[in-house]
Amino acid sequence: MFNLSNSLSLLRAPLALVFLVESPTLRLMAILLAMITDSIDGYLARRSKTTSRLGAVLDPAMDKFFVFFALGVLFMESRIEISQVLMMVSRDFSLCLFGLYLSLSGLWQTYEFRAIRWGKITTALQFLVLVGLTFGYPIPFYLYYSFIVFSLFGLYELFQFKKLSSQS
Repeated sequence: MFNLSNSLSLLRAPLALVFLVESPTLRLMAILLAMITDSIDGYLARRSKTTSRLGAVLDPAMDKFFVFFALGVLFMESRIEISQVLMMVSRDFSLCLFGLYLSLSGLWQTYEFRAIRWGKITTALQFLVLVGLTFGYPIPFYLYYSFIVFSLFGLYELFQFKKLSSQS
């Protein structure tokens, strides 16, 4: 079901394409608009009571598309190393592991998809690092390691939520 909140989520795909233009100002505007749409799409869906399974999957998928595309462009421009890219997307490897677990255990159909705290924190930090990289600011290496720590916290949170929802 497409509604305003899902449309806002989808807007992040063309915003990512702005990274093909080598303009820090345009890239900053794309990042800010992506952050704004990410902040308000879920709020609007809850407020208008139009939350859906599609929206619960579409919102993080568009976040990932935006970040992966922007990182790919920045990597091709030699603004970021492959090890740093991998650390920034380590949360997504954790999500893949959790999805594999859900599939193999037969819990995929009954799992209630929802945003997790560590996923939101990671996405916000990814956007901030993208701003820094866009303007050529040096990003401390420990910040890249924090993505790995956050991905482990997120994986733990996913398993805790699964445990709580299976006890209900």
